[in-house]
Amino acid sequence: MILNPKLIVVFYATKSGREPVREWLKKLSRDDKRRIGEDIKTVQFSWPVGLPLIKKIDKDLWEIRTDLDNRISRLIIIVAEGKIILLHGFIKKDRSIPQEDLKLARKRLLQVRGKHD
Repeated sequence: MILNPKLIVVFYATKSGREPVREWLKKLSRDDKRRIGEDIKTVQFSWPVGLPLIKKIDKDLWEIRTDLDNRISRLIIIVAEGKIILLHGFIKKDRSIPQEDLKLARKRLLQVRGKHD
C-alpha cells in the first residue's frame, strides 16, 4: 500500500543556498535524528496534529516537539500551501522558547514570504 503524505517537507534555505535546519540535524546523533525524523513524518502524514507533538507558538508558527534522552528538541515550522517548511531547530533548555530563537524563526518566515527586512 502506498501512502500519500498530506504535506511536503521543505527545508528553509538562505539566499546563498544554506539549509540551517539540515545542518543542525546533521550534527545530532543518529538516534536523535531518527526520533526527530519520525515526528516530522507524523506531522507530514497526519496534519493537523495537536499536543503533545505540535504546538502553535505564534501567528503562523508552530513547533514540533520531540523528546530526546534528557533533552527536548524543537523545530519551528510554518505550514502553508501543502508544505511544512522547517525554519529553525534547536535543543530547548528552558520552559519557554528563547527570544533569539523565536526572532530568528520570525525573520525566516518573512523571508519565505518574500518580505525581506
